Amino acid sequence: MRRPVRTSVVAALAAAALLVPAQAAIAHPGHGPGKPKPGASPQLEKLDRGLVALPGEDGIHLTWRLFKSEATGASATGLTGTDFVVKRDGKRIATVTDSTTYVDPDGTDRSKYTVSPLQGKREGKASDKVTVQGSPFLDIPLTKPADGVTPAGEAYTYAANDVSVGDVDGDGAYEYVVKWDPSNSKDVSQVGYTGPVYIDTYELDGTLLNRIDLGVNIRAGAHYTQFLVYDFDGNGKAEIMMKTAPGTKSTEFKKGKAKKAEYVTMPKADRKAGYSHSDDYRMSADDYAAHLADVFQGWSERKEVVSGQWPATIEEALGTEPTHDYPLSRADAEELVDYFIDVYAPSRSGRNVLRNFEGFIVDGPEYLTVFEGKTGKELETVRYEPGRGDDGLLWGDYAMSRIEPGNRVDRFLSGVAYLDGTHPSAVFARGYYTRSTVATYDWNGKHLTKRWLVDSGHVPMTNPFNDGPHGRDGTDPEYGTLTTQGFHSLSAADVDGDGKQEIVYGSATLDDDGSLLYSSFDTMPEGSATPGENVRLGHGDAMHVGDFDPNRPGKEIFTVHEGGAYAPYGTAMRDAATGEVLFGAYSGKDTGRGMVGDVRPDVPGVEVWSSMPAGTDASGLLSADGDVLQSTNPGTNMSIRWAGDLTTQIVNGAQTVTPTIDDWARGTMLTASGTLTNNGTKGNPSLVADVFGDWREELLVRTADSSALRIYVSTEPTEHKLYTLMHDPQYRAEIARQQTTYNQPAYTDFYLASDMSFAKVPLR
Repeated sequence: MRRPVRTSVVAALAAAALLVPAQAAIAHPGHGPGKPKPGASPQLEKLDRGLVALPGEDGIHLTWRLFKSEATGASATGLTGTDFVVKRDGKRIATVTDSTTYVDPDGTDRSKYTVSPLQGKREGKASDKVTVQGSPFLDIPLTKPADGVTPAGEAYTYAANDVSVGDVDGDGAYEYVVKWDPSNSKDVSQVGYTGPVYIDTYELDGTLLNRIDLGVNIRAGAHYTQFLVYDFDGNGKAEIMMKTAPGTKSTEFKKGKAKKAEYVTMPKADRKAGYSHSDDYRMSADDYAAHLADVFQGWSERKEVVSGQWPATIEEALGTEPTHDYPLSRADAEELVDYFIDVYAPSRSGRNVLRNFEGFIVDGPEYLTVFEGKTGKELETVRYEPGRGDDGLLWGDYAMSRIEPGNRVDRFLSGVAYLDGTHPSAVFARGYYTRSTVATYDWNGKHLTKRWLVDSGHVPMTNPFNDGPHGRDGTDPEYGTLTTQGFHSLSAADVDGDGKQEIVYGSATLDDDGSLLYSSFDTMPEGSATPGENVRLGHGDAMHVGDFDPNRPGKEIFTVHEGGAYAPYGTAMRDAATGEVLFGAYSGKDTGRGMVGDVRPDVPGVEVWSSMPAGTDASGLLSADGDVLQSTNPGTNMSIRWAGDLTTQIVNGAQTVTPTIDDWARGTMLTASGTLTNNGTKGNPSLVADVFGDWREELLVRTADSSALRIYVSTEPTEHKLYTLMHDPQYRAEIARQQTTYNQPAYTDFYLASDMSFAKVPLR
């Protein structure tokens, strides 16, 4: 186990001491540093009781929500303050005090149930009456989009993918927002056309409320569409917010029939410039060659060339002697394009087959749209900030041996954060390998207001066709160290204890006002590529933020890193407030997966583990303070709080393997027959979240044919009483974030495990 000898953290300096470009980070008026107003509570949903009745081995299993406002104290096993009356067919059958579950041994499949809150002897309003489900799960019927054919003649079909939830109609029950992915969905590094992406909103009974067709100018893939479902303006009804483009349209459904589709509103300047909703910016291979000729023709006028930062000619940039006059004629530019595509690019890597480069979108307007959750009606459309700027040339997409236009420039993330401690803000990020940007917005019911925009600036290169831009600072004096620190996800958590959430952007963290709280660096160890050098912890694929160690104050961040021999750690546990590494291990290889959870209740704190290469001393299961507990460890795709004893279980099963919920000690607890996970080897469920019943999480997966979204609810009894996790602001924000790119679990603001103290659970 490697514990750091020295950890350095690049902290934000006072804005007054910096020469920061205008608008680099703007604090929203009236929302400066400090604690929220006394008595202020985060804006959260007003939910119904969420009562569900399911058949179980010992009878009918009932589970329902405790609201945060109903808890007033704590006992050794749970929260106190409100008890519940359970009625079957109108007759009282039980008073439940120690949980929000009950098993009725005398119930039948024809029984009907309600629960009512009980404070003292006063019985409150009863829940809606529910009937017993016919199976141990609930199916939401889905309406699959029609198959299609790409411009290249390739047929594609659709499968249900990521899911998010929100109360879009204000009735206290969640609706389900489903992303449909075409079978030709692509990673951002893969060439080829894709079908369009659809975003549907469903009631629990399968009623389709609306469908948003993102159109041909939004490519399909995990890195492209990040959709937020949240009640941003506090009117009790959730909005949907995402990146759009010309061609994006929304259709409301009434009684199963589609109303007229409405396109998003294009800015007047775009309409005047000739853009229209019939535009198709997808590139064919010939389009790409013509685009590259345009880039080459404009070479001598580029400011980087004029200043002497880049080579004066394309030939010099490609390592040959100049043979053409500049500015280039069209014929000369096309000749150099042929050389670049057929000779230079393959010489850098055999995987650079740019004659096949097609299906990418590197031009055209980009928008951010707010939709009404219930109807899909467009509420407002603004420009997406920042725009791409180019096809990735400035972002480093041509600089390394793998030439990948449209890659680093089109890496997107999204999330929700309570930046003022009370109101939710939308978070949209672009880029993390080189230039890294994060924009936050508030929605007041009528207009989007940009709270702040952080931008590292591009990484300066001496030659955009042959350089190493990763791990180097961007041009911005305050945010330059954000580059290469972002992950394929982000998190919102109050890491400094001021009552406001920060944005954990991988190996760096932004404070609630947009200032840089820290960017984590450390010393490269012996055996690495650059021993003794102080470098970024760098990019990684998995990140977890929460209170994982009850024996130390504050929160922790557990991350895995893919920098291999150029990263100081393969895995690291950091202090969330300072970015300091508490413990970690160098791997020398891409450490691709990592997970945390209470899988060993005999050990204090939650455990952490990763897919470290075999043989390194951090392989296996580690305690919250870094001790190696055993050489084997659970899976790393997704965790779930399923058991009644407050421990953590793991969702396993990827590609065509049937998903299971597995306990590290007890084995398989559920086999989700007839369903599949998403996103290839990552094996992500559509969603893991507390959408029904007590504090435990439900498993949402698509049926194998995507005809339904299946929801599994735990029927294991519990002796612990806790309010719905959706009333914890960190957890609720993280559920909205779960859909982004490489789906990660959600964690609460408080320590949640088998050895937790309920007295430390926040009640306001």
